[in-house]
Amino acid sequence: MSLTSAAADPSDLRDYAFEWALVDVETSGLVPRRDRVLSVAVVTLGPDGEQTGEFSTLLDPGCDPGPVHVHGLTAERLRGAPAFEEVAERIGALLEGRVLVAHNAQFDYDFLAHEFARARLRLPVARRLCTLALNRRVDPPTDDLRLGTLAAHYGVPQVKAHDALDDTRVLAGVLRATLREAAQLDLSLPLVACPPRQDAQFAPKPPKTPCAFRNPGRLTTGGPLVQGMKIAVTGETVTARTDLLLRGSAAGLNMMSSVSRHTSALVVNDPSAGSAKARRALTEGVPVIDEAAFLRLLGDVRPGVPHEGAPPETEAVPPSGSPALPAVPAPRTPEAAEAVAPETTGPAALPGPAVRTEPAPPAAGPKPGRRPGKPRGPLTGRRVLVLGGTHPDAVAARTRVVELGGAAAINLSAGVTDVVVLDGGHTDRRLPRIAALLLPTHDAAWLAAPVVTAAPPADDRRTAAHVLPRGGVVDLPLQHGRGEAHRWTVTASWAQQTACEIDVVAFVLDEDEQVSFDEDFVFYGAPENPGGTVRLLSDGPTEQTVSVDLATLPPSARKVVIAAAIDGSPAFGEVGALHIVSGPGSSAAALAQATLDAATTERTMLLAEIYRRGQSWRMRAVGQGYDHGLGALARGYGVDVAD
Repeated sequence: MSLTSAAADPSDLRDYAFEWALVDVETSGLVPRRDRVLSVAVVTLGPDGEQTGEFSTLLDPGCDPGPVHVHGLTAERLRGAPAFEEVAERIGALLEGRVLVAHNAQFDYDFLAHEFARARLRLPVARRLCTLALNRRVDPPTDDLRLGTLAAHYGVPQVKAHDALDDTRVLAGVLRATLREAAQLDLSLPLVACPPRQDAQFAPKPPKTPCAFRNPGRLTTGGPLVQGMKIAVTGETVTARTDLLLRGSAAGLNMMSSVSRHTSALVVNDPSAGSAKARRALTEGVPVIDEAAFLRLLGDVRPGVPHEGAPPETEAVPPSGSPALPAVPAPRTPEAAEAVAPETTGPAALPGPAVRTEPAPPAAGPKPGRRPGKPRGPLTGRRVLVLGGTHPDAVAARTRVVELGGAAAINLSAGVTDVVVLDGGHTDRRLPRIAALLLPTHDAAWLAAPVVTAAPPADDRRTAAHVLPRGGVVDLPLQHGRGEAHRWTVTASWAQQTACEIDVVAFVLDEDEQVSFDEDFVFYGAPENPGGTVRLLSDGPTEQTVSVDLATLPPSARKVVIAAAIDGSPAFGEVGALHIVSGPGSSAAALAQATLDAATTERTMLLAEIYRRGQSWRMRAVGQGYDHGLGALARGYGVDVAD
């Protein structure tokens, strides 16, 4: 089947004419640095969408095959199959010069990258395309975006789910159909560059075990060390640095690689050496001891207070939207002075989530939980795209859409039901496509008292996702067990014509609103924290996802803060709004969505917070912007980031 087999103008598809290599892997687990590939399939397509090649094989991983109930690949069935290094060159020949395509492509790419590295070979992939991310842009009217659901929607037969070869053949049909839909909407493809990051010396670092004890505070003069104290080491030491860190960790101390206002003590033999840690300790008033004193105190470390599984059954102090940064000005967001939209809740079909609206930024002090009624308004169930206008005018229009019960879109997709054209919007390059799609367009006055003549599409998925205003909170359904099905995701996207680079990051915070150690700062250069409980997924140049396994976060983790930062001098006033969508897993139906606007000069923006309340978790749409850069934001959370 070719790309033009359906009623499509071949000229509309010229921007999608690539050599494709469609890939699916079945694995022994979910962590590429630890688990192995059990089977792999590759199907190649030409620029016209016609199949040009196919290869599949089982693999002997030399380890336990993991969840047999999912993939059906027992150790007996894999026995006698080739090892990955025996077929790596053949797989590499199929990938060479082609765009790698997979559903949740970073998963397949990361596993292949690790397997090629173990085989001491280069993975010949320069770009990849995720069909999950592409379908998020298209926004088809499906219950979710799982491969099987999309196959049914696009009329692609599926014979055997979780069979690598059949999944790859299904993926080929889904790719062809999605590319035709993308052409109808004139969407750019979310291609991701894949610079080499694996080499022959690949050796994954073992994860650091989180400290089991709460931070009791600073070391007092003449006092003992207490389990849970945050200890940093800097400068030359007589004892090997690794040995000092291991001995401290074994005694129950939280051995840190940076200094913050929550550091209990800094170990340094020469405080005058002027290291960054020593200067920060002096600024923050952190106690300083030498190596000999530290070793002496290690002989009598007092018992600490273990982290509990959950905080007391009272609302945690509502997330402030920012760490304590003494020199940081208050956030300046145009909607900060406006009343928030009416409280809302979702449909009864969803298991128990309640949506609340709180002032933004949230005031200090607990907020009582409540379950307000279902949102209603003339735009309920509709998705409205705003074009043109000054930044404040566009912010006000999107805020008004949410107040009227609708969802504010920032990109054209199949889910858009209405378009509002503000001053200057008539020059937007998307207007001809909008006219061709027969979408109703309105001027700014329409938002004062919108008249809707046509009912929104019968799409339960779109109406099920709670539309959160800035400061809105949703209770997350309880999840049990672990694995990809029990992960919670927050996907952030922005205008597809954005020229500057935007990085989405995450901080895993403890009771002190600080990261327990630097590895709990997840960003592009370190896209996974120890244990893989929080991951950053690069879905495209204007879309990134943070995935959190709430079931396996350590007890010390009280909150996960998700933020975005602009790389360079532009500000969010030039970028415009960011849209976040949150739900269980990477391809399940979304539970909540929000469109967040910063003001004019901000370069960092807090998007969302996932935080504990009692035995449950909540998510808040934050939407606070700050003028300072990512380094200042990270230092406020206790992470020392080099410029």
